[in-house]
Amino acid sequence: MLVALLLLGAALAGAAELPYGGWIQIPILALVWWCLDTSKAISFKNSFLLGWIFGLGYFIIGLWWLYISLHDIGGMNSALSCVAVFLLSSYVALYFSAASLSIRLFRSSAFSGVLLASSWVVFEYLRGEIFTGFPWMGFAESQVNGPFAAIAPYLGGLGCTFFAVLAAWLLFCIKKESAKNAVGLLFVLAIPLLAGQSSFTKPTGEPLSVQLIQGNFAQSLILRPEGIVQQIDFYNRAITSSNAELTIAPETAFPWPESSLPPDLFLGLQKFTDTGNGNLLFGTIGRDPYGENGREFSNRALGISPKTQRYEYDKNHLVPFGEFIPPGFHWFVSTFSVPLSDFARGGNNQANFTIIRRDQAPLYAAITICYEDVFGGELASRIRRNQEPTNLLINITNLAWFGQSQAPAQQLRLSQLRSLETGLPALRATNTGITSVLGHDGKVLAVLPGFTQAILSTQVQAYTGKTPYVSWGNLPILSLSCLLLIWGLIRQRRF
Repeated sequence: MLVALLLLGAALAGAAELPYGGWIQIPILALVWWCLDTSKAISFKNSFLLGWIFGLGYFIIGLWWLYISLHDIGGMNSALSCVAVFLLSSYVALYFSAASLSIRLFRSSAFSGVLLASSWVVFEYLRGEIFTGFPWMGFAESQVNGPFAAIAPYLGGLGCTFFAVLAAWLLFCIKKESAKNAVGLLFVLAIPLLAGQSSFTKPTGEPLSVQLIQGNFAQSLILRPEGIVQQIDFYNRAITSSNAELTIAPETAFPWPESSLPPDLFLGLQKFTDTGNGNLLFGTIGRDPYGENGREFSNRALGISPKTQRYEYDKNHLVPFGEFIPPGFHWFVSTFSVPLSDFARGGNNQANFTIIRRDQAPLYAAITICYEDVFGGELASRIRRNQEPTNLLINITNLAWFGQSQAPAQQLRLSQLRSLETGLPALRATNTGITSVLGHDGKVLAVLPGFTQAILSTQVQAYTGKTPYVSWGNLPILSLSCLLLIWGLIRQRRF
């Protein structure tokens, strides 16, 4: 049973990378529920272990690319790199094992599938919150290629997770009461078909011309002085040769503190935009000697628009170890041979980037930097609280740390999920890929091949309006799940 669950977890993670992966995962999950349900006579401790083994297989396959950043780029010992991946996978697998305990706890309930789905939602939410959160590789992101994508504008990624888990449970239960559970499964699959009939955002203005620059600089080159010079020169030339209304370069396109960059660089870029050459957005290293807790530098997106004040967005949700060092872990960081940063956090309610247009109303873009695209609830909250409307999403990213792995494809699916949740198109400018334009429905409209130096020139239609998820965030699905679990526990005690 242990080997079977380990392999099923690995298969489930591998299925996410396939076309229609969200569909393929449902029968695999049904097999997982069958394995866990047939073991219901064993103790809670052993049930917890079985769920953990399933999660371990899932996350080791889903997160193996961390080995590349630790060993290939970071220079960490191979054995220690493997241990680090195993420990992280072991930790996040605990949430899977805790959620799967509801199979044993509510084994006699007629509503065990709904309670399992509710439990999964609660523990997935906790996984995204505890210790700054690590919700990567949730079931929801594969639903952009699955049956429950239409749930995202209403209930977000956690809502997609709820229905995916419930559908898999009903599929498993067909062998027990075939007619009843088959009808239930068809009903659950029909819900997104009905939900997809409504649209909460609509086009605004004429399509915006954009250029997304993909530099394809190896991380090892970026860290060397000659690589920094090459990168600055390339992006400066690429930006100033653009004729688009909006030109975007990726995270840390200028990988040096902005105060130490050549003084004529920003003056030249400002002059470029002032002479009618559109809007610019690019990544750099911000510098503030009075930053958070004495931290002087930040991971910054810098925007320059015609004849307006320079825009700054400092990354708010930082990557542990990559962008800040958790207390007590400096010993771990010392095992790397690359400089890691201890950045200051930006505020959680920073303004949108204003895109100035000729003879048209301005557009407003919500900015995220790399890892922030994982946190749908935080993005929805920012959009909801922002004084300006939000017409599109922009994510700038550098995933060169993870080499030719599935990490870029995983983050692309996360960006697709963010577009589905918000009903807004998205622009993704990356260093090594996947640079792309996404529609308001999460569909990939244009894309550059990975690991090539190229520029994506296209147009994107901006949208206006708010989805229910933007208006309410995770509150509805979390409230429903918690109430169902409380009701299930009360009912269990009575019987």
